[in-house]
Amino acid sequence: MDADPIPRRRGRPPKLADDYGQTRDRLIRAGVVALTEQGFAATGLEGLLRGAGVPKGSFYYYFDSKEAFGLILIETYAAYFNAKLDRWLTDRQVAPLDRLRNFVADATAGMARHDFRRGCLVGNLGQDLAILPDAYRQALRDVLKGWETRLVACLEEWGSPTAAAQAAFFWTGWEGAVLRARLERGPQPLTLFLDGFLALIEAR
Repeated sequence: MDADPIPRRRGRPPKLADDYGQTRDRLIRAGVVALTEQGFAATGLEGLLRGAGVPKGSFYYYFDSKEAFGLILIETYAAYFNAKLDRWLTDRQVAPLDRLRNFVADATAGMARHDFRRGCLVGNLGQDLAILPDAYRQALRDVLKGWETRLVACLEEWGSPTAAAQAAFFWTGWEGAVLRARLERGPQPLTLFLDGFLALIEAR
């Protein structure tokens, strides 16, 4: 007996399997965008569904629960950001600290394209931890640990004996710089933080 092409879930099913995947991806993209622009509490599920052209009653056809949807958004954002870090921080044709400068330049340009209205999904969710499921806390910690691991490798290649501590410091400060850049609608906080971080580690 042939297996069903897609799992049977609650809600109105789409006509084709391709519709299922495309609609699910649209919801995920819309969710990631929303969470980079605002916190979890301010993100309305109804608005996301309406924007994706999905009836409200069909949400559970695509996702097991709202909590599961949020975890998928974290995972999706992490994959996107990890790819960005891998692109910049592992470029062996560029000196290690210049790789970090290139990452910051790219991130700054990305924020500027959206008039500094979008920030970091991880940072935004971190501000809402009091109202989030417990599973989100560990998921966000895992994402940050992955970012730290990538920066550690870059700083160790540069020759830092305290790369782990420096990487943890960088990402803690980076989240604050991104928040400040959004508040000021400009790149100055990002530039200020990077200059300060590099001055600190180069003075070791």
